[in-house]
Amino acid sequence: MSDLPVYPLLRTAGIDGLLVSFGDTLSEPANRAALAFRAALEREAWEGVEEISSSLVSAYLRFDPLAVRHAELEARLRGLMASRDWLQAEMPQGRRLHRIPTAYGGALGPQLAEAAQVAGMSEAEALLSLSSSRVRVTALGFAPGQPYLGELPEVWNIPRQQALTPRVPQGALVLAIRQFVIFSVTAPTGWRHVGQTAAPLFRLGAERPFLLAPGDEVEFPQVSAEAFARLQADPEGGATWETLA
Repeated sequence: MSDLPVYPLLRTAGIDGLLVSFGDTLSEPANRAALAFRAALEREAWEGVEEISSSLVSAYLRFDPLAVRHAELEARLRGLMASRDWLQAEMPQGRRLHRIPTAYGGALGPQLAEAAQVAGMSEAEALLSLSSSRVRVTALGFAPGQPYLGELPEVWNIPRQQALTPRVPQGALVLAIRQFVIFSVTAPTGWRHVGQTAAPLFRLGAERPFLLAPGDEVEFPQVSAEAFARLQADPEGGATWETLA
């Protein structure tokens, strides 16, 4: 008998949490399933459930053990898991397509040339690839509103650095393993800093405090360093969005 897990996989997370996973590594179908399953849980609105969230390939549910029995909630989850092929599920409604102007290379993206070399591309080829790619917000994490976005073309399946960059600024666009991250705070990173954005990712007290949401799609069109300097005075950082059909 195989010891390999069978997905979707339901696991207990402490005394008040349940985790439903659709894979052990990031893939488009597994992320799609996690997002669709999270949306389905939100529609169910089960009594006693206090929090619902998703990660790259999983959906998490936190509940009040005094309001609902663990066994009852697990049975409901298993029924929902078996109700359809979640790897083929439609994406949730209400998603957005964002366009976030980005200055690549130079002082604002100091590791673009290095990343291009690791990927086996010229800097010009890398710039064209990155600025024309559309990626999905697969999850938020690490800092408020900070997105993981993927997947980039296979050529960008490059490893993280062996050493940390001590500091990248808020708005830094970094990449590794076919993913982008935009930093919502100043922090160290092992990912390569290829560009810089000016759009605020987190606004405390706003009706929608996070600019991006899991399932949204994002493009990073290129702007010059001069245009980027002007965008820094724009409260939106030049970012625009439209609702996806």
